[in-house]
Amino acid sequence: MVRLEHVLDSWRTIRQDTVAAVEDFPAAEFDFRPVPEVATFGEIARHILNAGHALTGLMLTGDVNFATPDFRERMSRQTLPLAPSASPAELAAALRESIAQRTAALAAQPAEFYGQIMTRMDGQQVTRLEMLQMVKEHELTHRAQLFVYLRMKGIVPAPTRRRLAKAAAK
Repeated sequence: MVRLEHVLDSWRTIRQDTVAAVEDFPAAEFDFRPVPEVATFGEIARHILNAGHALTGLMLTGDVNFATPDFRERMSRQTLPLAPSASPAELAAALRESIAQRTAALAAQPAEFYGQIMTRMDGQQVTRLEMLQMVKEHELTHRAQLFVYLRMKGIVPAPTRRRLAKAAAK
């Protein structure tokens, strides 16, 4: 059985490392992309913020069908206001604010909320808890992209630094 508390705690941990990546990456290089066909570091970080905040926002409003033609427009109404010119520090703050808001609101929902069936963007029927798990996994995937970009710049991601520090302390 998957417990809501575990999903929310795990998402908070993932977000901490996303924020650390944003803070660790050189601010002057947020437009870095390894090849022209992929998103920049800053675009990926912004996507993590917008997708996580908007998808959970739609869930919290009671939206149960994400497979509709107006889905993107509905999502756009759920994003945090963040200027396109926002600094990396402002983006990191927005990422922190978003996870605090959303996890508090999600934790306050009754158990029945999470058992309700909804339709994902791909048309698959899932429970709200499964959808929340998908939102977390989505961030995890894009966080991994940020970590690759960090490594390309010679920066060790926060989880690796923690693991190395723990090993050195033994």
